Amino acid sequence: MKVLLSAVLFSFLTSSCTKEENMTTANQLENQKISVSGKAYTYLALGDSYTIGESVKPAESFPYQLQNLLKEQGINVVQPKIIATTGWTTDELQRAINHEKLTQKFDFVTLLIGVNNQYRGYSIATYKKEFSELLQTAISFANGDKTKVFVVSIPDWGVTPFGKNAGKSPQIIAEEIDNFNTINQEVTLAAGVSYTDITPASRHAITDPALIASDGLHPSAKMYSEWANALKPKITAILK
Repeated sequence: MKVLLSAVLFSFLTSSCTKEENMTTANQLENQKISVSGKAYTYLALGDSYTIGESVKPAESFPYQLQNLLKEQGINVVQPKIIATTGWTTDELQRAINHEKLTQKFDFVTLLIGVNNQYRGYSIATYKKEFSELLQTAISFANGDKTKVFVVSIPDWGVTPFGKNAGKSPQIIAEEIDNFNTINQEVTLAAGVSYTDITPASRHAITDPALIASDGLHPSAKMYSEWANALKPKITAILK
């Protein structure tokens, strides 16, 4: 009987301690959250390899670096929701979004897409149509608020080691990238959406190998950091 009572008492004390520990941990987390921001903001990142951060750690991709930079500003952003895959073109991204059947609305959205349209030689006219549709999709995910959507230009992969051996001159690649960026910039600004031009800075990789990932093609964490820092003040302004 004494053994049974001891076991029951031990179980009660253990349960009480666990509950107290859990409450303490929950309170600590809640206080930590409040110290960062009164609200936990949501973020949707749409794109291709440049959004998922091909050849770098997930934490080094620009969406995650952006999340951390915003937290440093006192803006609590939860883990980004990313819809992106290496190699996707505009039509493939739209199909993936449709397949996802995502109904959630987000506090802000980034969109970077088009390099694979250029790489595969797809038409500018088709890109304009599909990019326009994707931009409207992004706005709808931002609950119809165009001020909370941020488009990023296509970087110039022609300056990378891979680009220099791609069978097309870096100059031609640069011209084609510029043509695609002219379209996405025109569509973006016409819709009243923020546009961040990271293309000129991406061309610094021709003299700064540290801007290129180990695969010789994609951006490194250093370059992604530049993109995140370029976006930070714009997003901070609309969230604070």
